[in-house]
Amino acid sequence: MTAIKDVIEFANENPVCFLATDEKGQPRVRALGFWFADETGFYFQTIRIKDLYKQIALNPKVEVCFYKPGPMAGKMLRIAGEIEILKDLGYKEKVLADRPFLKDMGVTSGSKILVLFRVAHGTAHFWTMENNLKPKEIVGF
Repeated sequence: MTAIKDVIEFANENPVCFLATDEKGQPRVRALGFWFADETGFYFQTIRIKDLYKQIALNPKVEVCFYKPGPMAGKMLRIAGEIEILKDLGYKEKVLADRPFLKDMGVTSGSKILVLFRVAHGTAHFWTMENNLKPKEIVGF
């Protein structure tokens, strides 16, 4: 049986993910450098001027796919839920420490352009070719 710790570990070990949003009924997906996951959620950052921010501001429902290459199409983790925007200064300072390229872009912890968000509640499941035709083993978080 899959546990949430397995989901968190897989996400952290495979940080390039694909995040799907909605724009007026049209699905939008993009590769994204995931920030981190822990027992409180799956964390991301973006910049306010990007389409991603505009889309999640209008519709907070997202799906994220993490992928690990391997034999027989590799392994995927899909999580679905609603995002919540974070305004906590501690998280803003952490993202700047973890991602120095943001400072290089002139972003500070007080910048209104920086947007942090997480998926704190939702569902997750793994996919492999081996379990392709089996019922999904859903993990709630």
